[in-house]
Amino acid sequence: MFNSVIFLPVIIMAGMAYSILAKKLTVIAAFTGAILASLIYFATGYTGIAMMTTFFILGSAATSWQRRKKQDAAAISETKNGRTALQVLANAGVAGIAAVVILFYPALTYLLLPAMAAAFAAATADTLSSELGMVYGKRFFNIISFKPDRCGSDGVISLEGTLIGVLGSVIIAAIYALGYRWNMNFCFIIIAGTVGNLTDSVLGAVLERKGIIGNNMVNFLNTFIAALVILVMEIVLI
Repeated sequence: MFNSVIFLPVIIMAGMAYSILAKKLTVIAAFTGAILASLIYFATGYTGIAMMTTFFILGSAATSWQRRKKQDAAAISETKNGRTALQVLANAGVAGIAAVVILFYPALTYLLLPAMAAAFAAATADTLSSELGMVYGKRFFNIISFKPDRCGSDGVISLEGTLIGVLGSVIIAAIYALGYRWNMNFCFIIIAGTVGNLTDSVLGAVLERKGIIGNNMVNFLNTFIAALVILVMEIVLI
């Protein structure tokens, strides 16, 4: 019964209504998310939707958690009316691309399902580590120089934030494993998500600080690198 497509519009409409009314997403961003969710469902079923929904819920909760405290450290990533369509694509665009490829080339599903999970793991890890790291981090340092740096600045991380990010990857990997089965992909997704998250910080320190690329591109590359890492591990190690 729970594999029936009848639940899809209910889930999507509920998600859109909540995200718009709670000002988590703009109206256009909510429709963009709905399109991505539909593609992901038809490519992967409800497990893909579960990963996307978990990323959204955890990310929204982390962004809102102790918001006033974080405002003193860095600019809040959400606009007054919520995240934009570009921000949605930056975080979930790679997963959407993987879904499209699966729909056209089903033979590649065994590779692209873990890649999609890795992309969501990296996006979740990045959001949790940056948002909650500003709250719970004790010492902040530049990921390139390892020198103390300002909390909330591009490329600045903390041990606590990084570990919280790893936990985010673990959660996405567990959802993937529950939906498809427990195997080495569980570990691969955690590793790829963590690599993507750290890559995000490196890009922030090297390129974003200099204005060469923006935050949306950094987030997209974060998820892309995570997907690429797991593809290499899948091909080389399995």
